[in-house]
Amino acid sequence: MATSSDGELEPKKSICPFCGVGCGLTYNEDNGKGTGWEAPVNTRGELCPKGAAAFEMLDADDRITQPMVRENGHLVTASWEEAMDRVAENFGEIVEEHGPEALGFFASSNCTNEENYLFQKIARKIGSNTIDNCARMCHASTVAAMGKQLNVGAMTNTTDDLGEADLFLVCGANPAEQHPVIFNSYLGAALRDGTEMVHIDPRENQTTQQADLHVGVTPGYDIPVLNAMAKVIIEEELHDEEFVAERTEGFEAFEEHLADVDVAENAELAGVPEENIREAAHKVAEADRVASFTGMGMSQHKYGTDNVHALINLVLLTGNIGKPGTGVNPLRGQNNVQGAADVGASPSSLPGYQSVEDPEVRADFEEAWGFEPPAEPGLTEVEASHAAGDEIQGLYVFAENPAVTEPHSDRIHEDLQEVFLVVQDLFMTETAEYADVILPGSAWAEKSGTYTNTDRRLQRVRQMRSPPEDARSDLEIISEFGRRMTDLEIDYDGPEAVFEELASVSPIYAGITYDGIGESYQRWPFFEGAESGVDILHEDEFYGGEKTAPFALVEHISPGDDVEEGELVLTTGRVMQHFNSGALSRRTETLMRMRGEDVLEMHPTDAEERGIEDGDWVRVENERGEVEVEVAVTPAIAEGTVFMTFHYADPLVNRLTGDYLDPVAKIPEYKHSAVSVSKTE
Repeated sequence: MATSSDGELEPKKSICPFCGVGCGLTYNEDNGKGTGWEAPVNTRGELCPKGAAAFEMLDADDRITQPMVRENGHLVTASWEEAMDRVAENFGEIVEEHGPEALGFFASSNCTNEENYLFQKIARKIGSNTIDNCARMCHASTVAAMGKQLNVGAMTNTTDDLGEADLFLVCGANPAEQHPVIFNSYLGAALRDGTEMVHIDPRENQTTQQADLHVGVTPGYDIPVLNAMAKVIIEEELHDEEFVAERTEGFEAFEEHLADVDVAENAELAGVPEENIREAAHKVAEADRVASFTGMGMSQHKYGTDNVHALINLVLLTGNIGKPGTGVNPLRGQNNVQGAADVGASPSSLPGYQSVEDPEVRADFEEAWGFEPPAEPGLTEVEASHAAGDEIQGLYVFAENPAVTEPHSDRIHEDLQEVFLVVQDLFMTETAEYADVILPGSAWAEKSGTYTNTDRRLQRVRQMRSPPEDARSDLEIISEFGRRMTDLEIDYDGPEAVFEELASVSPIYAGITYDGIGESYQRWPFFEGAESGVDILHEDEFYGGEKTAPFALVEHISPGDDVEEGELVLTTGRVMQHFNSGALSRRTETLMRMRGEDVLEMHPTDAEERGIEDGDWVRVENERGEVEVEVAVTPAIAEGTVFMTFHYADPLVNRLTGDYLDPVAKIPEYKHSAVSVSKTE
């Protein structure tokens, strides 16, 4: 049983710290495991393996329980006073010499709304809008595209109404493994009752196994598929003419834009049979209600925003929005990646997605906060890392692991050595190894607050024990940092008081309270004076009061890496047993027993051409770096494509991924990297 010097765990109804599903989780005193309770999402108390093992990492061998500072090139333990003095002195000198914009802040999609809200507020009081979170690595392009066309970048529907769909259109996502409770309890139930599914993805995986049609697109070629589907629907007059006329704008221009699209040519370009595209188009157009899902296979490209635009075009074309069993539904990866963005951990938006560039918005925040936030958007996470030693002189990383998660990681490792680096975390992560100061924080079971899940539900997290030894709560650490760096009055009586302030400055959270959430949930947008939050967005009008939504004119853009003869396309993704950078799941005995090592999935034809057999070790390399990994030969991966996860520090797949950025969302291109694969000695 996990214990600490502060006592044993006290079972309370909390929320799982892993993916964005938001399952209810508590502690089972009999076996020391996590167990579900009949919560709003996992209504039968069901959990995936990560939830059951969630308590194991609390007392991992490398748990940091005392502050550390770097002396003569080595990290040594220090008092809290010394550590916080070191942070304040160095950050203060940077502000004095280079200006506040020379400080960057990485917020945490794994931590609470309250912690992230206060973190971004302090950053802006110091004078920096360079505050970001790992949504930049996974769904920034989804948020950008949905915000542009639909005025809000969040899941349009709820898990509860998805069962009313006649068809699921799943693009670049694998919910059966990545969001198993949603898939098994909601989508799976509908599939068993007759709902069909089209899966557009380079890999055959557990989601594909339940699909009626698999469109095995080559990574980087989603737009040719989606535009060709739209062309078939318009050409055969299968679109929803009434919806298009009443609720959209720009249809004529969109139709003209597709005039030169040749379905056969697009199919060949994308590496899929033409009949698959035509069948997918008919299924989408002829179903009464289509719920569309998009994942990182769509978003993590240098044109990821355009990918999502192309999917939204199909949704508008067929009228599949604003009613149960429809919509555009991005499935969020981390437990609070939705919330971190909601509360303003973004270089361009304040809490509630209010623009930092809007003078009226800044005036409102000046009245509420007592200071005006900076007017110019800051740098995004990858931009800030690349500016290390130049525009960025100091970096505060709160419970994130960019040394593993950011692309072209060899470059990132060099960048992290060019700044005064503060890391607030639980473990000696790959990022913490480069820190000048380490501040030991609190794990999910050691804090209270709220998370916001993938379908916009706010749920309460409840503390089950105190942080071990000399570690402190994350909210306490952030508060102390704010007191040392600013003249803000930071005297909140716990996370609920922080949340009350958050709700007062964020219209989408205005009606939400801790009492209202209770052991259930409240969903945003929950406007002031409303009786409840809005479940299904865009019913009678689009978010923000617009009657119509525009079509977007998008064209295929080639991926950043050219694929030379003999090279393969590396694409990356997740598996059920692990989570994000693996900082938590790799410290969990049960999950490591289930999947202790990564493998490179390779098609049999590609393996045979290279003299490689299942179980061989290979070198995967390109101009950015190389890794060695065992091969799993399988027809589940498309010919010409190989697959690895990003959960492991060794092999670190992001040594190979490029740092091309989407020009709108600034998300990196993780899904298409040209590599050579050869058998090792």
